[in-house]
Amino acid sequence: MTVLTDTFTLNNGVKIPQVGFGTWQIPDGPKAYDAVLWALDAGYRHIDTAFVYGNEKSVGKALKDSGLPREEIFVTSKLPAQIKDKTGVQEHFKRTLDNLDIAALDLYLIHAPWPWGQAGTRFDKENLVAWDTMTQFYADHQTRAIGVSNFDVHDLQNLLDHGDVVPAVDQIQYYIGATEPKNTAFAQAHGILVEAYSPLATGDLLNNAAVQAIAKHYAVSVSQLALRFVLQNGVLPLPKATSRAHIEANTKLDFTINDADMQALNAMADAAPAHTHNVTQK
Repeated sequence: MTVLTDTFTLNNGVKIPQVGFGTWQIPDGPKAYDAVLWALDAGYRHIDTAFVYGNEKSVGKALKDSGLPREEIFVTSKLPAQIKDKTGVQEHFKRTLDNLDIAALDLYLIHAPWPWGQAGTRFDKENLVAWDTMTQFYADHQTRAIGVSNFDVHDLQNLLDHGDVVPAVDQIQYYIGATEPKNTAFAQAHGILVEAYSPLATGDLLNNAAVQAIAKHYAVSVSQLALRFVLQNGVLPLPKATSRAHIEANTKLDFTINDADMQALNAMADAAPAHTHNVTQK
């Protein structure tokens, strides 16, 4: 076992590799195909994509061409944020499976509780319609788990008050100094695994002098320190890279940040203050 294949256990008993490979902002075609193929070759067994990324077909081709058995790769995709009616959810789920050319997903997420551009607007009833439709996919074994992304405390509570299926995951923006403490604490208190998208703030934290100093102490890169920080907080990082060298470097996480440095990192102000946040990231 390695840091890439060690697992967290979701609240339904499904095991999920504790580091995922993110594909946000990687365009469809050779870039996405090569990145996913290189990630799998480097040892990743958890691939994260979404319908709106527009790269599901290339991700699916790389999964197949890797030669790895399907059951060895944990695959996540996401329902577009604006799709919240039953028919739309059903149609987009089928399109995702067709794009990926797989029979079932491992994890399917509502990409956001609101359509993009309307962050902070409440869509409580609409999210329940989407969630109920997704619970049927779960009941029919078309996905091994279901969850959400960008949900804050209010939106999570809306689902918890509604039915018996607790989201397995809340995928949120999470990096040093921007860990969404309220949303993270609520999710973890209810057995919902937090996944960190943009754990490097899309590269914006790489030049932070304080973080650089701590990374130097461990003789690791800022990226490696940032990913290890996420893991040691019990959160699942989803690093993205498009060069083979960076993909491989992000797998070198077999070190431990000491308690004093973790305390300093957790107390740090936003390590990338110019980075974009939505209003629900609290």
